[in-house]
Amino acid sequence: MRICFLMYPWEKVQPDGDSTIRMIHEAVSRGHSVAITHANNLTMRDSIAQAFCKVFVKGQKISSNIANFYRNAQFNQQKLPLAAFDAIFIRLNPPLDPIALNFLDSVREDTFIMNDLDGVRIANNKMYTASLHDPDNEFIPITHVSKNKDYLARVLAESANDKMILKPLNGYGGKGVILLEKSAAQSARSLLDFYIGDSERGNYVILQEYVAGAEFGDIRILMLNGKAIGAMRRIPPADDMRSNVHAGGTVVKHQLTEQEKRLCAHIGPKLVRDGLYFAGIDVINGKLIEVNVMSPGGIARINRLNNVRLQAKVIDFIENVIESKQHSSARKTEFRNLLLAAEMTG
Repeated sequence: MRICFLMYPWEKVQPDGDSTIRMIHEAVSRGHSVAITHANNLTMRDSIAQAFCKVFVKGQKISSNIANFYRNAQFNQQKLPLAAFDAIFIRLNPPLDPIALNFLDSVREDTFIMNDLDGVRIANNKMYTASLHDPDNEFIPITHVSKNKDYLARVLAESANDKMILKPLNGYGGKGVILLEKSAAQSARSLLDFYIGDSERGNYVILQEYVAGAEFGDIRILMLNGKAIGAMRRIPPADDMRSNVHAGGTVVKHQLTEQEKRLCAHIGPKLVRDGLYFAGIDVINGKLIEVNVMSPGGIARINRLNNVRLQAKVIDFIENVIESKQHSSARKTEFRNLLLAAEMTG
């Protein structure tokens, strides 16, 4: 199998907790041809989408230790057509780079792309949860998205709860997430001014129902082909409400509750229909807070907590997809040859 990881710069990988390098290591260890590239390295020549890639040298010793693998990896630098790959795995950090997806559009008929480009486009924003049909708000907290400051201030004032969550629509990694309290309405207005801005265009923000139990952290669940394959609880530091590890949170082992299993069963088919085969969902008290489809993390920490290797399941899935596509293509060629033979003997 020939696979390309379209990812953040290799030099910025932190081996101890990085999910992407574990999937790369798994693919290289299985003998697959593996290349890595970055959105800035995409190019077009003679109407052919290509990328300046780092290709892992075949035959090099592959250490089972991820840090050693990262430190000693040997590459050949080469410009390659994107259609040369059986699979392209998008592992770019938000925000979404629409130009990068435009490059991939030209090869989507020839190459399996994970996640699907249209799925990434529609799901790479915090409004995607609104498409997951939950009229009774069993799984999705009540959510408002607007840039109208008066409206949002009114929503806060009329809320049945004493507090709500405010966050930028295009944020990630817990950046910009704050708690608003009705008792501090004047400060809330100032925060809306800051987040939305004063320009005509302004910035959209999310005002969301505060889910009880948020102070105890959230659950990161990794979904593969519509099914949960691993989970962990992220606990915020004492002086912060955000549980993201990059914001100082810690992680502990977690077994899915019945409510969380129902949530996964509810949204799993929708994720698959949208081509979102590998996603990370963030859950608080059984309610879905966010869906992460660009570069969901957690593999390294879930592995460590449960003595598993989730990257093996991910690469298994890609192998199965490619094998199925190749089998289908071979059968089609066989049938066409039969038709050609019939025409020649007629």
